[in-house]
Amino acid sequence: MFYYLEGKVAHVEPYLAVIDCGGVGYACRTTNHTIRQLKKGEVKRLYTYLNVGDGIFELYGFATEQELNSFKLLIGVSGVGPKAALSILSAHTPEALTMAILSGDEKALTVAPGIGKKIAQRVILELKDKLAKESADFELPVRPGAAVPAGEDKLSDAAAALGVLGYGPAEINYALKGVDVSALSAEEIIKAALKNMMK
Repeated sequence: MFYYLEGKVAHVEPYLAVIDCGGVGYACRTTNHTIRQLKKGEVKRLYTYLNVGDGIFELYGFATEQELNSFKLLIGVSGVGPKAALSILSAHTPEALTMAILSGDEKALTVAPGIGKKIAQRVILELKDKLAKESADFELPVRPGAAVPAGEDKLSDAAAALGVLGYGPAEINYALKGVDVSALSAEEIIKAALKNMMK
């Protein structure tokens, strides 16, 4: 229904931001990462998700499309509601969350308030396969006759993570050009790729 809201930041408190769009204040539940990027009185854009259910009509807003995509992935996991998803995304950036899932690091997920071992295991179980499939579907750019590059596993994981964050194959290929993967971890590769996209 709503793709994004753009307007003046009218109010900010933990897990909530109010965006004034043409005299109407939209209350958006959000993460700590998004809250840190908002300043009262400034014009900002939040990418939104509308949660409608039996007696529920809640708007969620995020500073980046990647954070919104991660939120949608998390609430798609059985037993993970919007509140738990916000808690996880307040503790981790989308990139760090993706790497925690790919590496099966349930301890990283339980750092988020209210997230126990069972929910962390379920998130990893349900989303790791999805990430692995995206990794398998993504073809790394290798010239014909060229040797398989060192660090291909890390590169595949980074490419899969970027795909989950909403980037297409052409964007991912562009972002990974010139990134020296041999000395970097998968998370560092993702960060370098995201920097390339901003150039």
